Order: sequence, then structure tokens, then C-alpha cells
Amino acid sequence: MRTRQASSTALIADMALFRHYARGRAVMISLNPFAREGWLRSVSRPLRRELPNAIRRKLAASRARSNRRGHPATFIGITGSSGKTTTASLLGHVLEAHAPTTTQAIYNTAVDIAPAVASASRNSEFVVLEIGASKKGSVARSARLIEPDVAIVTIVDLEHYSVFRSLEAVADEKGWLVNAVRPGGFALLNADDEHVLAMRRRTRERIVTYGRDEGADFRVLSAEFSFPGPLRVRIAWKGNEETLVSPLPGKHFWLAVTAAFAAAVELGVSPEQIKERIAGFGGVPNRCQIMEVPHGPTFIVDAAKAPFGTIDLAFDVMSDATDRRRKVVIGQISDYAGNPYSKYTKAYQRARAVADEVIAVGDNAHKVRATEEDIASGRFHRFRDVYDVYAHLKKTAVEGDLILLKSSSSLHLERVALAWTSDVKCWEKRCGFTIGCVSCGLYSHPFHEHGRIRRREKRRRRREKIRRLVAAPFRLFRV
Repeated sequence: MRTRQASSTALIADMALFRHYARGRAVMISLNPFAREGWLRSVSRPLRRELPNAIRRKLAASRARSNRRGHPATFIGITGSSGKTTTASLLGHVLEAHAPTTTQAIYNTAVDIAPAVASASRNSEFVVLEIGASKKGSVARSARLIEPDVAIVTIVDLEHYSVFRSLEAVADEKGWLVNAVRPGGFALLNADDEHVLAMRRRTRERIVTYGRDEGADFRVLSAEFSFPGPLRVRIAWKGNEETLVSPLPGKHFWLAVTAAFAAAVELGVSPEQIKERIAGFGGVPNRCQIMEVPHGPTFIVDAAKAPFGTIDLAFDVMSDATDRRRKVVIGQISDYAGNPYSKYTKAYQRARAVADEVIAVGDNAHKVRATEEDIASGRFHRFRDVYDVYAHLKKTAVEGDLILLKSSSSLHLERVALAWTSDVKCWEKRCGFTIGCVSCGLYSHPFHEHGRIRRREKRRRRREKIRRLVAAPFRLFRV
């Protein structure tokens, strides 16, 4: 009996699992150090996961520096707290009609920049890259890889507040792109932003300015927009004047339009060609993107980012559309200091001023302090899940309604609009991805199938890569 009890005790000891709590989650640790959840594998797991990534990053950086060395193209880096994605995409759209152009926007971290520079075709005459600031030193690392011939800075604002904490710190980080401008290049700076304009002291190369300021080289004389548009921007430069017409929905897009126009002119593109290309650029998905549903509402999808400091810009787009019923959906707000309750309540109050109905959704929806009167009258609704917002709008929205979806990317609020015209089956609350659902491409599959689909696609790409490597030597002997 004792032997059996001792064996049982030993077996239990060998397989014992101790439960402890980390970050609010229960974690099982096995006494066997070599087990999947054993202490040895648990302790070494971060290193085993990070080491291959670190090696890949080092190799990508090495390939990037090698490809950049002697590359014939003009490299253009674009940074700023806001407007850089649209500016990069629009400038790439303009330049590709003039000469072979490679453009990378949205994927803007140092990890993304290295493979972009490494793979930049030597047949390209222009390489346009968006540069983001995810942490201190990230812009400097990207700038060293790009070695830009042209550096464009939009505005400095308190985005990534948790990292930088002040406008001066943000400006210092963004300014490293200007520091890196190659001899013979130029920096294109926003003359209306004192922190951006101060970056002129960080380079000896030529400075070109743009903005509303009277001293700007490319001066905006007027910017007019009334929903549904178009946006009209009148610009004067070097004794010339031009009115640009853009379908971008919002007066605030004058910044991106002007920056792209000024850069293209300085790079030798004719104003007539630039004007034509700007008129044909429809914008970037999830950045004040207009989605019209046949016989249904019109959505303004601005679900990629929602910094508190610039959240009013999306609401301003709605303010002129007084001929239709307006609804605003507020999701996750980012980049603010202080009490979140006051920030969400202020955002609600600003939305209420331009909308007939305001909807708050997500884990922070309860932080909106709406009045009892607004709740009782249906002027305000609160939901926990994105699907519930879709279900509510599906019941209440009618043809002609204008609906703004405003949130940071983690909530994937764009699914509300997609579900009107597509079969959206992924309504996961926290998928862990910040790329848009259209870029992900798996919104028509339930979330629990995504891992299997991605692994299958990864295996397919690996097989294709091996097939090309094996076939490469045989191509040399083809007649």
C-alpha cells in the first residue's frame, strides 16, 4: 500500500503543475524542466523566439545597406505625427506616372524599412518610404538605412505619448530624418509648425517650406471642402499659382496634397501632370475612406488611428453634411495624458455637436459620460462589441445616412462597414493584429481558422521559395 502510495506521490510530483498568476492570467509550470511548460523551456522561450528575429533583422539591415550603396534612385523619407501615410501614398501615386517608383506606406517601423530598402529595385528612379516612430531611436535607425535624398516632415503632435511624453521629444525623434539628408538633397518642412520648421537647423542641405505661412515657398492661399467634396487647394510658388482638386474627404488633407505637390515639383514633375494625378487619387483605406453602400448609408471609415489631439479632424468632415442624418461611432482613443474619462467624454461632446446619434463601443465605452436625457432619447448608445454596433446600425440606418467610424486600429471598427457588402465572419474582440481587415484578408473566415490558414500560406510560400532556388541553376543552362 505504501509502495503504491509512494509511486502515486512520485508520479504526482513529476507531473505537478504549480499555478501562478502573471499579468492577470493563470500559467501552468511543470516540475519537469524539459516539458513544454517546464521552467527551463519557459525561461528560455523569449530568447529562443527573439534570437531568430534578431538575426533576421540584422541580415535585413545588412542587405539594405548593401543595396542602398550606389543605388541610382532618389530615396524619399516621409515622417510626422499625422499625414505621413497619405502624403507618402499620394506622392508615390504622382511620381509613378513620371518614372518607375517604389512606394511603401503604413508599414513604417525600422523592422519594415530594412527589407523595403533591401528589395528596392535598381530600375526605380524614386523610392518613397513612410518612416514611423514606434520608440526612441527608431527614426534614426530607419534614416541610417534610407540615407534620404529628400526628407519630408508633416506635423509634430503628441502621438505615442506613452513613449515621448512631450512635443519636444517627438520633434527631436522626427528630426533625425532631416539629419540624414544626403549632400545635394533637400528637406521639405511644414512652415506652419514651429517644431518642424526648427528642424532646418539640423541639416546644411537645401530647405523648402510649405504651408499657410506667408513666408512658405509653397504657400497655401486657400483650402475649401464641403461634404462630399471635392477638396480644392490653391497654391502659390515662385510666381506661379495652381488650384488642385482632390477627392480626399476633408479640409485637413490640404497638408498631404500640398506636401506631395511641392515635393513633386522640386523633383522635376510638371505641375499639369501633378494636378492630374492628384485628382485621381482616392485615398488610403481606413483613413477617412468613403464607402458607399448601394441603397444604404455612406460610411466614412477612419479606423486606423485615433489620437485624441487630432480626433476633431474626422468630426469636421461631418459638420458640413447638414442635408442628411449623421451618426458617429467612437471606438478606442489613443495618445492622451490624464483622466481617460474626461477624454472620452470630450470626444463624445464634440461628436454630439455634429451628429444626430453617437455610439460608443469597446472596453472604454463606459468612460463616456453621456447625459440621462441623451440615453433616454436614443441620442447616445453604448455597446461592448463591434458586432453589436453592426447589428444596431443594420436595424436603424437608412439610405442616405452618413456614418463615421472613428477608432484606433486595435478595434477593427472597419468591419461594421465591410459587413454591409461582404460576409464578415471574424468578429474577434482582440485578434492581436493592427493591420486593417482588408489587408489581412481573412475577415470572411472565423477567427479560429486564421492560424491554420496562415500556416498553410506560410508553407506554400516556403515551398515556392525552395522551388525557385532549386530551379535557378537549371535556368543558366537553358538555350
